[in-house]
Amino acid sequence: MKVLLFDIDGTLIRTGGAGRKALNRAGEVLYGKKNVCGELSLAGHTDLWNFRAAHIAATGCKPSPAQTERLHQEYLKHLPHYVRLAFRNNAYILPSGIKALLKRLSRDKRVLLGLGTGNMERGARIKLEPSGFNAYFLFGGFGSDGFHRRTLLKKAIRRARKLAGEPIAPSDVYVIGDTPLDVAAGKKAGFKTVGVGTGFSGWEPLVKSRPDYLARDFRGVKKWLKWFGMGC
Repeated sequence: MKVLLFDIDGTLIRTGGAGRKALNRAGEVLYGKKNVCGELSLAGHTDLWNFRAAHIAATGCKPSPAQTERLHQEYLKHLPHYVRLAFRNNAYILPSGIKALLKRLSRDKRVLLGLGTGNMERGARIKLEPSGFNAYFLFGGFGSDGFHRRTLLKKAIRRARKLAGEPIAPSDVYVIGDTPLDVAAGKKAGFKTVGVGTGFSGWEPLVKSRPDYLARDFRGVKKWLKWFGMGC
């Protein structure tokens, strides 16, 4: 059984910065400060990391668990609006080839498709809703599973084992993402990694992260199937 764990932001979809905008709006409501994200680099981090960074930027102090959850809930109030706005303004983008690849993979009984994302699960589902991709991903590892990405990836595999009803070898797990942080987390978790140049980090940093496989986008289904050891 092959398990494929897809990142969301910059990998499966691009939302025109909906997450950053929602977090900025949440910060404005809670702290009375505009643009709390400022120059923070959010890509590739978990929501827990991003919420902490935003809180520190606004207050100068680390948040308590209760404060983190308060920011999370405020963020969720605003996220649907910014995702819908991106969709209406044609800023909600699906990378080339992703729809065909997911459709092909979803028909294969040798594959479990999962999410490996720093988004909390509710936020992840909100972001994916306009794409129609939620139906492909019945499980995953999410930002609520840990502060670090490698932790949530391992949690995703525990869930995959329950679904499959059989052991899953680390060599049969592929982490697909658009940033060096995705690649690094997959390596630290002991899984294979695929870097895809559809997102935010730029091509050269992704190359330097040395993933097992590297692609500009998701075009070429046969190539991807070969990488996953699935033939055609």
